Amino acid sequence: MTFTSLYIHIPFCIHRCGYCDFNSYAGLEGLIPVYTQALCKELVYLAAGASEALPLHTIYFGGGSPSLVPTEGIKNIIDTVKEHFDLSPSAEITLEANPGTVTADYFGQIHALGINRISLGMQSANQDELTLLERQHTYQDGVKAVGWARDAGITNVNLDLIFGLPDQHMTSWMDSLMTAIALQPEHLSLYALTLEHGTPLQHKVAGGILPEPAGDLAADMYEAARDSLEESGFNHYEISNWARVSEPGKVSACQHNL
Repeated sequence: MTFTSLYIHIPFCIHRCGYCDFNSYAGLEGLIPVYTQALCKELVYLAAGASEALPLHTIYFGGGSPSLVPTEGIKNIIDTVKEHFDLSPSAEITLEANPGTVTADYFGQIHALGINRISLGMQSANQDELTLLERQHTYQDGVKAVGWARDAGITNVNLDLIFGLPDQHMTSWMDSLMTAIALQPEHLSLYALTLEHGTPLQHKVAGGILPEPAGDLAADMYEAARDSLEESGFNHYEISNWARVSEPGKVSACQHNL
């Protein structure tokens, strides 16, 4: 049997970060209910095009900030999937979350709906860097979010980090990385900053307000992270992704990535 993976895009954000070039929109949260209704209709349409119920082994809610969707909306989407697809009982269901948009109750509710993997946009443990990136959360928000996810019974947590920022030093980067490792996530995604054309951050660099990110230093940051993660028991299975080896032969790689 060939399994299928389903990606569901949630384009809403409280604030569009200065480096972001994804399909995302701020200030349109009022459209979330009708958008989730449209998603459900599209899922029905997609399923109808197959000769039999497509077997699913992963669902990934990406964005944007999927954690802005109320639990009722998440429930409607998952119920539609279950009705029209052959969802594996052991399916990996991931939801990306902005640490500044979640609560302990929210994690408990979505876990009850079947969300069993959380990807948190931590990005940095340095508040100056979070401000530079225009992130709408603090490092402490990230710490609390990890704790709430654990308390809710979610045993598969990913943390996103960004390196190669303007004015970022190796010490700051490694502090963020080691802080993230100390939170004991099952997975880490480390992304080098890309100055996307037309973004506010790109305009600041082009206008001389911020310095050009140092490419050689970013490469050194990547290599330093690779070495530290290997020492900390993480398996480097994709360019930007590391999974914790919890026991011999068991690696928490993201099944949707694979």
